[in-house]
Amino acid sequence: MRVDGREFILVGTAHISRESTDLVRRVIENERPDCVCVELDAQRFEALSQKKRWKNLDLKQVIRDKQLSALLANLLLASFQRKLGGDLGVTPGTELLEATITADELDIPVALCDRDVRVTLRRAWASMSLWNKSKLMGTLAVSVFERPEIDENELRKLRDQDVLSELMNELGEELPGLKRVLIDERDSFLTQKIKQVEGDRIVAVVGAGHVRGMQAALREQRDIDIDEINTIPPVRSFYKWLAWSIPALILGALMFIGLTKGAAVAGENALFWVIANGIPTTIGAALALSHPITIACAFFVAPVTSLIPVIGAGYVLSFLQAWLLPPTVSEFESVADDVGTFRRWWKSRLLRIFLVFILTTFGSMIGTWVGGLEIFSNLL
Repeated sequence: MRVDGREFILVGTAHISRESTDLVRRVIENERPDCVCVELDAQRFEALSQKKRWKNLDLKQVIRDKQLSALLANLLLASFQRKLGGDLGVTPGTELLEATITADELDIPVALCDRDVRVTLRRAWASMSLWNKSKLMGTLAVSVFERPEIDENELRKLRDQDVLSELMNELGEELPGLKRVLIDERDSFLTQKIKQVEGDRIVAVVGAGHVRGMQAALREQRDIDIDEINTIPPVRSFYKWLAWSIPALILGALMFIGLTKGAAVAGENALFWVIANGIPTTIGAALALSHPITIACAFFVAPVTSLIPVIGAGYVLSFLQAWLLPPTVSEFESVADDVGTFRRWWKSRLLRIFLVFILTTFGSMIGTWVGGLEIFSNLL
């Protein structure tokens, strides 16, 4: 389509389709554009083009930054895509990489036009309620262990605009916040980015689900504030107050019990808090088959971290597990395949770190509610 004297050629693809890979090369070779734009950010481009990229991943820093849950969601999605692509003999994202290779062969500039995947994931996570987050993670987890059957004919149908519009509408009804971040915002971001590149003839290779939204944005010549949709929203004050109110109430209740019923009774309640938090968290660490030191520390870590919202037991214990049994490079390289095999979660050091995070976090949550209810019942 032509906009202000410039021609934009949008190539909608399926990220696990061999046919899309051939289409991308054919369009670029025939059109010989001034620039080729691809739906990739620097991080995803590096992941596709560099086989040894995992050597540069600092898992301990990921845990420190509290990005383990986002990384897990990304791995679950990657595993599902790889499973679909494996049935067709195609690596997910091959057509995007093919676009950059073809452009390089023809000496055509390449522009990476997608938003940083880390920003997208964190904005997507922040856009959902706790219930929707749980529903999404459950859906992703179940999909990983499914064995879907799909062929090129079905992929060709999915690239049809009417089918995709229906799928996008369904996503918008079920998870409107997620659809806004993953689709609508990225439609705007990609559109603004391809408008900023130099040249009169531009080929943009994007997922087919973005084509209709990008066409509308180009046609309407929207003024898009790219900075607004490229920032990570801060945690709402309400959630900060809520996170700190629970430990404050528990500590206040223990002090009040001590003043009204004596130090001995307060001590008994404090001991119950330690046991209620320590036991389920320790069980979680043991179920993950974590290192013996991690299991031992779980009992003492949980009662403390439950009173400090900024430090979760899952993050502390997964960091300890990563330090005691660091994963190998080969496990990073095969993780997208391993995550879809149930038994590999306990055999892989890398996936065991995720298990430690999930199971000890769940154990700590149980302990907090059990211990808190006991203390408040004694208070009343």
